[in-house]
Amino acid sequence: MNDHDLYPIGDAARRSGLSVSAVRFYADTGLITPTGLNEAGHRMYDIQAIARLELVRTLRELDTDLDEIRRLLEGGTTLHDLLTTHLEIVERQERTLRARRAVLRTLIRQGGTTAQADLMHKLVSMTDEERERTIDDFWNDVGQDLDVPEGFVDRLRAMRPVLPADPTAAQLEAWIELGDLVSDPAFREAVRTYLQDTYSAPEARVLATEPFQEFMHESGAPLVEELLAAHRAGHSPCSPRAQQAVTRFMEAATALSGTPLTPEVRDRMADGYRQIPDILRRIAEEEATSERPVYDATHGRYLSLVALINGTATEEDPGSLPYTWIADAMRAAPEP
Repeated sequence: MNDHDLYPIGDAARRSGLSVSAVRFYADTGLITPTGLNEAGHRMYDIQAIARLELVRTLRELDTDLDEIRRLLEGGTTLHDLLTTHLEIVERQERTLRARRAVLRTLIRQGGTTAQADLMHKLVSMTDEERERTIDDFWNDVGQDLDVPEGFVDRLRAMRPVLPADPTAAQLEAWIELGDLVSDPAFREAVRTYLQDTYSAPEARVLATEPFQEFMHESGAPLVEELLAAHRAGHSPCSPRAQQAVTRFMEAATALSGTPLTPEVRDRMADGYRQIPDILRRIAEEEATSERPVYDATHGRYLSLVALINGTATEEDPGSLPYTWIADAMRAAPEP
């Protein structure tokens, strides 16, 4: 193919992947004019014109508007800018389709009504500010006159969903479920009742105080992870690594109440950890038959959906923790 060769419209169409009628249309609209005419008055195209026709075909397959293509060919924009703008449009369309798919999947799974479909559409169309207000309204209602230590509801409120700019279908479905739940007066009352039941006893109230909450969720978390890492690595409870980790944990835990880590306190902690599996089993049995709101259906469900939306790991299942191993490590710890 020579740069100076001219090709009839049929060849130009074949080489560019367009139909003859499309090439003729682009010529008639002035988008890609023929390089010249032959003696019979037929349109002829050189290699540069055919290359432009091929570019037009590619851009049209990407649904690029003809006016935008014209601006590009006339020098009003660059190919990079045109493609960047078009990519933004395609990504926006993709997000819209993903949101619609999430709504449809949820409706199919739940056997939803027209009213539910309308609600779900509103949920996935919310702005960040609207989602923030929805969560704030939920915690304002749940926390109103709730008899718990000061600051506890604010800490619960801080555990909130942050839907990413480009969420997955699973994240959208989780937000639809959460948004539906937190707007439901019955769910709000169930969460409120669960929190009141759980933290009303004096021995449980202390767990909701700021020092204990800070230890459980912040300063104590890496100490627990250090201890669990020693267990996952296969270390014996008596190993130096396990002993170092468990001692650091016990010292920090007893410091919360200002209690010295004596051998008696160490043994009580070990006995307490050894009893946890039985306690958890009794709690599960009681919750299975209880008519009162339970964790998995209330606050636990809220937290699991928040973790899914935020793309963060959910907390390790309490029932799977190595309580006996920890108790043995505590018992084996040297006297302070």
